[in-house]
Amino acid sequence: MTELLQADYVPLFFAAVAVFCVTVYVLADGLDLGVGILFLFAPRDQDRDLMMASIEPVWDGNETWLVMGGTLLFAAFPAGYYILLPAFYLPIMFMLFALIFRGVAFGFRLQATRFRLVWDIAFFAGSVLATFCQGLILGGLIAGVPVENGMFAGGPFSFLNLLGVLCGVGLVGGYALIGAGWLIWKTDGATQVFAREIAHAALILTGAMMALVSAWSAWSVPEVAARWFALPNLLLLAPVPLVTLAVIVALWRGIWDGAQPRTFLLSLALFALGLIGLIVSLWPYLVPRHVTVWDGLSDPQSLAFLSVGVAVIIPIVLAYQAHAYWVFRGKTKHETSAYGGSGG
Repeated sequence: MTELLQADYVPLFFAAVAVFCVTVYVLADGLDLGVGILFLFAPRDQDRDLMMASIEPVWDGNETWLVMGGTLLFAAFPAGYYILLPAFYLPIMFMLFALIFRGVAFGFRLQATRFRLVWDIAFFAGSVLATFCQGLILGGLIAGVPVENGMFAGGPFSFLNLLGVLCGVGLVGGYALIGAGWLIWKTDGATQVFAREIAHAALILTGAMMALVSAWSAWSVPEVAARWFALPNLLLLAPVPLVTLAVIVALWRGIWDGAQPRTFLLSLALFALGLIGLIVSLWPYLVPRHVTVWDGLSDPQSLAFLSVGVAVIIPIVLAYQAHAYWVFRGKTKHETSAYGGSGG
């Protein structure tokens, strides 16, 4: 077993598992964070009740993938973990507190009478803050982390840069788009009309930020520009932005005219394409331009223990989530949820 875990393909396997966990988290938790981002824009309290009811059965399971991704990074790639954690300590902590706060708001809002608006604001603010912090981490990762002698060499605010702010705004728009697509699929009536209307604004913001982040990354990070624009990469990678543009056009046309699940599924596809672009830009680095997946891999004994956990936990979580989505399939109705009624 130890000799098997020393093969050259082992870093690729664990990197693929980590990417899978991050991808599932972004796509799954993006829908309930997106619903939270749209929360205060809903015109009526009944709409907010229905929005929260639509994610009530699945939202807590979605965040399992965030924990799993962090655990994988710590166990499989400790060299990346002890550089990236201090580099992004502040946005990570603010993100976690925001996720906790919105979870508290989720429970308290159901019972609130006089202070329901306070919990509405808390749910919205926690969703926006958690999403924006993820963007700050993403932008800081693309821009690069200062490293000396294998250790983080920056200060507590080294993560702050324009690229991170652009990524944060883009993620807010992107998650809002996923949330709008989810509501189009899961609701009817006035709530669905609201979701269709706001989906256009979310798509405009998402598309604009994707273009701006791509251009700024290529201009400010020479390694990213070389990866995308040097031959033969330019010809090989050209389909990625072209397919992305096609998905944006299909989203725009399908918000009102397409089948109801289409906006949600295309928004997930748009995010998946963005993640492909990110992988292309950063591969094979855990810590861009400093630590690769081969340099940062853990020892074979730790990987053997981790392999057992991966083989057991991931199928269980996937089965649980698939069951939850299946059981609560179909349109969300007030009378089938704890959020029935006006909740005044």
